[in-house]
Parts: sequence; structure tokens; C-alpha cells
Amino acid sequence: MKIHFLGAARTVTGSCYVIETGSARFAVDCGMHQGNDEIEKRNWDMSPYKPDELDFILLTHAHIDHTGLLPRAVKFGFKGPVYVTPPTADLLQIMLLDSAHIQEMEAEWENRKRTRHGTGKVEPLYTQADALAAQKLFKTVTYNRPLTPARGVTATFHDAGHILGSAFIELNVSENGDSTRLVFSGDLGRPDQLLVREPSVVESADYLLLESTYGDRDHKDPGNSRAELAEAIAYSYGRGEKVVIPAFAVERSQEIIYTLFSLAKDGKLPKDMPVYLDSPLAIQATRIFRGHPEYMDEDARTLIKNGEDPLSLPNLVFTPSAEESKAINESRRPAVIISASGMCNAGRVKHHLKHNLWRPGASVVFVGYQAVGTPGRKIVDGAKRIEILGESVAVKAKVFTIGGFSAHAGQSQILQWLGNFQNAAMKIFLVHGEAKAQDILAGLIKDRFGYTVHIPDYLEECELKPGLAPAIAEHPEKARPRIDWGYLLAETERLLADLKRRQGEVAAKPWVDQTELRDRLLKINGEIVELSSEL
Repeated sequence: MKIHFLGAARTVTGSCYVIETGSARFAVDCGMHQGNDEIEKRNWDMSPYKPDELDFILLTHAHIDHTGLLPRAVKFGFKGPVYVTPPTADLLQIMLLDSAHIQEMEAEWENRKRTRHGTGKVEPLYTQADALAAQKLFKTVTYNRPLTPARGVTATFHDAGHILGSAFIELNVSENGDSTRLVFSGDLGRPDQLLVREPSVVESADYLLLESTYGDRDHKDPGNSRAELAEAIAYSYGRGEKVVIPAFAVERSQEIIYTLFSLAKDGKLPKDMPVYLDSPLAIQATRIFRGHPEYMDEDARTLIKNGEDPLSLPNLVFTPSAEESKAINESRRPAVIISASGMCNAGRVKHHLKHNLWRPGASVVFVGYQAVGTPGRKIVDGAKRIEILGESVAVKAKVFTIGGFSAHAGQSQILQWLGNFQNAAMKIFLVHGEAKAQDILAGLIKDRFGYTVHIPDYLEECELKPGLAPAIAEHPEKARPRIDWGYLLAETERLLADLKRRQGEVAAKPWVDQTELRDRLLKINGEIVELSSEL
């Protein structure tokens, strides 16, 4: 068996790992490369992926750096199933179309320039038609229940606690009588994160592909981060200026709204200070989050049961249209603006920075990772001026970098999760991290656990040998995954409600038809009956 590292190798974007067995060739994730021009050039070369030779794709979660090349893979011949959790399927309905729209717009702008220069035109990376074609390939799966996408391959999705519906994936591959167990961490969440549950654990693997985004440091305390956000709001409110929060549309925007909800309850958010969610994608994502309470943690579900909505505020304003977005900057009232993109390299946030970054009383609050080469990273690193929309803008606003909102596990949390594995022979590949973070984390893992650690390079290919993990028969008490009764029952209730709503409808959602929905409902009910009889 071979594994080919096509992304997230010495970088934090472009996650894609192609596995070749004796019976199948498939990928875990199919992410877009983001960052500087050199890294983003990788998006255009599909030859290493050989999409028409992939049998299926497993997606850990909806973020574009894990999914954003899926429409391009379809454009170049991929036709197999794409396995995702239900929230991931729903989120990708909007995210892939949004990404495709950006690709089309960027190609249009480039072609206008080329027309003026008398040079040839370019095509978009992919189109909205490609994104729609990709969505039709989705097959939904539930946590903790194995599926067999190909002969000799079993995949199990476990809750990664990163964003709604995120998963780490356990693979069992049988070849020539030998069995190999791989675990792909995806993006590993941190304990006590808002909205989502804590990451699940597994205890055995031959090979672990472990994310290392924050391998060199821990996050700030969440309580301190909440206080810092309140400080930024008070700073700009007192000066009659705005707070600009560049935030990823999925998960981070919702977590910020939840935090503002709690600040408002504590009287730390001025009642006359509007909070604008200025991202059509984030607005749609927030509505999807509200539609999947069964994937939220107990605290969020308790609030909802008590009639409170942690994703709402009395002064929260959705601004889906461009006109509404422009009106925010025409107003001189203080306000909080949550806008995408999270790294300031696209979207409406660039306009808000252009209008506010040079104002001494304004605040810019970074609440997520800023990749090398992005405008956000330059501001965080102390740039005095930055190029925005063709104009050099002075950085006079107060810059806050709040690490406690990260959806990624910090260094100590990665090591804590790793401590659940029991087999000393396991080999670790560190992925999804920059070189400095990976080198530090690799040293800590070797010193603390004694594991063999390898940091693959981009396009590196490795041979995987079977049988490093102890057989599950040696640990019969661990043979059955923990049963998430709350999830199974809530998912059944949700599907029943969904079926009821769809009665009499002619057209179903693109990613699932009436028959598949009914089959999923019967399968989950069957699982409940089966598990009940076993117990």
C-alpha cells in the first residue's frame, strides 16, 4: 500500500492524501492550496491527483483547504462517491458554490486585464457547474459506524470536534491476508470549544497522520480571549469607531456570535452597537448550524431547549447584499463587523479593512490562523502598510490577535489526544503545519512517547507496511466504539422531520433524494435496534 502526500505537507492548506491498495485508489480530503502565489499554483496541476483514476473520496470536514479542489477533480474526470457527514454535505452545498463563484470572478477580472494587454484568456479553476456536479456525488455517513467503500477497505468517521460535522477517519485496509490500520486526524478540535463536542478518541493504529497547525504553541485561555474581545469592543466603541473581525465563514463566525451572545448577557456588549454578519456564506452557514443542533455540545443544546438561541443577538444584523455591505462603511456609527475571509485574502473584509485599517480608533481582531503570504499574516506580523484592493493603506487601527478562538487543538491538546494511543510501534506522519511547528512537535512526540515521526514533503510517496498495531482481539473491551445514543436518536428525529417536510415534493436536495433519505432513516433505526439487542 502506498500513500501520496498531495497537500498539507509542510503547509497548512491543500489537504489531500491519495492511498493506493491492491484493490482501490482513493483520497482522503481534496483541499485547495492557499497562501502565496507559488503555493496557489499547485491548484492548477491535476496530474498528481489523476482524478479519473480515483475510486472514491473521504472528506473530513467542509473547510475549503480540505474540500476546495473537489469540483476541479470532477472537472478532470472524477465520478466516484464522496463520503461526508450530513452537516458537511449541507455546508458544502453553499461553500463549493461560493468558491466556484470566486474562481469565476477572478478569471473574469484577469481576462479583462488580458484583453486590455492583448493577451490570451484564462479559464476559471472551476465553475459553479463543476461544484453542482461534485455535490451530486455526496454520500452521507454517520459517526462511529463503519462503511466499506471498496473491497478490503473499511472507513469509520469519528467526531473530530473541530467544526460542525467534522471527522477524523479510521481506515482498515486488508491486502493479501494482512491488515493495516490508518488514522487521519483531519483538523483536530480542542476541548471545551463552543458549539461542538470534544474530539473522540481511538487507541490503536499502524499509521497516524496527525495535524500540527499549532504544534509549537498553546492557545490563550478561552476566558481571556472572551475578555480581549470585550476589550476591543470597548476600545472602539469609546472612540466612535468600528471593530472589524476577519472570520472564516464556517465555525469561526458562529463561535464569535456565540461569544457575543454571552457578552451581551453579561452586559459587556453595548445595546446600541450593531453586530453585522457581513458574509452571505457565513449567513447561510449560520442557518445550517441552527438546523443541526444534534451535532452541538450539551451546553448549546441546553440553551436551545430553554428557548435561547446562542447564534442570535437582539442587535445582530445579517447583510447578504452588496448594497447592505456598503452601507456599513457609509455609516459613522460604531459597530462590530464579522466578515470573511478569515485571512483577509478575499471577500468583503478587504473593503472593511480599506475603510477602517487606517483609523487609530478602530480595531481589527484576528480570531484564526493566518497562513504565510496572506494579508492577515502581514498585519499580524506588524506591517505598517498593506496593499488592499490596489491601494496602499496605513495600519493605524489597534490589532488584536486572539488565539483562544481557534478550532484547532493547541500543542498540549494534540499531545493529550495522542496519549490515547496504546501501541508503541505506531508511526506518525506530521501534516497540516508549517515547518517550525512540525519540528517542535516532532521533538516533543519522540521525547514523550518514543514514536517514530516523519514529516513528509509535498508530493512525497511512502510505502506503508501492515501489522504494526496490536490486533483488536487482544483488547476485546475496545472492540466496540462508544455508542452515542443521543446522536442516533436525534438524527432519527431529524430525518423523520425531514421526511415529513418532503412529502409531496417532486424535487429533493441535490445531495440526497427521497429514497436515500428513507434508506438512511431505516438504517439508523436498524442500528438502534441492533445495539439495543446487543446490550
